[in-house]
Amino acid sequence: MKADSVSIPQISREQDGRPTAPEKIIHLGIGNFTRAHQAWYTEHAPDAAKWGIAGFTGRGPRMSDLLEAQECVYTLITSGRQGDQFEVISSISSMHSGSDTAALRARFTDPDIAIVTSTVTEAGYKRTHTGDLDIADPDVAADLRALKADPLADGLKTVPVRMVAGFLARRCAAAGPITVLPCDNLAGNGAAFRKVVEQAIAEVDPSLLDWTRLNVSWATSMVDRITPATTPGDIEQVERVKGWHDASPVRTEPFREWVIAGDFPAGRPAWDEAGAVITGDVTPYEERKLWMLNGSHSTLAYCGSLFGYETVADAVADPTLRRWVNEWWDLAGRYISVPTDEYRKQLLERFENPNIRHLLMQIASDGSEKLPVRIVPAARKALKDGAPIVPAARAIAAWILFLTRFSDRLADVNKSKVVSLAKPCLASERSIDGEAVRHVIAYLDQGLASSSLFVDEVVRQIDEVGKAAEARRAS
Repeated sequence: MKADSVSIPQISREQDGRPTAPEKIIHLGIGNFTRAHQAWYTEHAPDAAKWGIAGFTGRGPRMSDLLEAQECVYTLITSGRQGDQFEVISSISSMHSGSDTAALRARFTDPDIAIVTSTVTEAGYKRTHTGDLDIADPDVAADLRALKADPLADGLKTVPVRMVAGFLARRCAAAGPITVLPCDNLAGNGAAFRKVVEQAIAEVDPSLLDWTRLNVSWATSMVDRITPATTPGDIEQVERVKGWHDASPVRTEPFREWVIAGDFPAGRPAWDEAGAVITGDVTPYEERKLWMLNGSHSTLAYCGSLFGYETVADAVADPTLRRWVNEWWDLAGRYISVPTDEYRKQLLERFENPNIRHLLMQIASDGSEKLPVRIVPAARKALKDGAPIVPAARAIAAWILFLTRFSDRLADVNKSKVVSLAKPCLASERSIDGEAVRHVIAYLDQGLASSSLFVDEVVRQIDEVGKAAEARRAS
């Protein structure tokens, strides 16, 4: 939909937002979540006028094109049970395609740039199952060759190598210290990101490692705010309620959480005064969020899709799925050191919010990267302790069924591999190949695959979930 130049003006910074702030933050992988979360916290920090974000997309230029056309301001719709609230977010100062390595270098050479944040998803780290940089990945290999041959190579596709290009430029410019603050749903995301970037450095220019260890601070964070994809209805609602055309509004929930640990030698916005928690250890908060929110999201995504539901709110209203979610929370909660009772209540309220249309298929994407950090850790602990393993086995079983039933709709960076592993698991509707199931589990975690007890339970759950889904679809 395009704005009618007479009756519906386009959202603009001058009329609807605030002046552009000087760029002091680079963000890699700007999407809806970033715009509802990190950009919101920066907007609401008391020193927001001093901290602008230079945004770079993750894969394609679409978000850059949309935001550039409206001076990088956009409408945030906060949807609670009682209705919607609207505000204009102005904290993004410029937008660029992720492949514009020249623009990225220019920001890295600016001594005013103090922080690099990122939301590139687990897949964007380009890791192997051991957490190492996947130098066999064709894009990684091509980027490494290109940057090694030419420190000014453009069009780099992978985030770890783009970071190396940025660090090379910053060292050359003597631009000073900088903090890297990943914001992905990955436990220990600071250490995980550091590992793949330093391994990329070792491939391109090992001498850069000494500079990074003196000039780069690797922080860690836990982020939480449910943010669905933008729909045409969101655009129409903004036009109707606010009277301006916004080609890329963002809808989100009232709940938000950001927990940060790390040093910021070149400074940071007063995010804590906007509600962020600054702590010495993010780990307990990470585990609570990854295992309880994201783990139950994955369970709902796979089970709910099999049951025929489209959204989280629809799925959690089903008595069977609600019970399964609570059983998963019982399991995961055993191994979390911060309180979980109130958090569980908040999660149910968030899941039930009818004004947040969070699509199960969106959550289901990249399960091969998500399940190892959302389900596997608690599963391993339960197996070791002799605790109930059914909820963890159920989530993996539902993923296997999902792979076989929805391969045509599947979005996964490892799609061809995981689909080929899953297909042999079901010789027929009622015949499950246990050895094939073991191979799928091994793709997620060798330790779980080595346990016959766990493999047998996944086989049982494939049958149970399949029967329950069939019965629900038939009702």
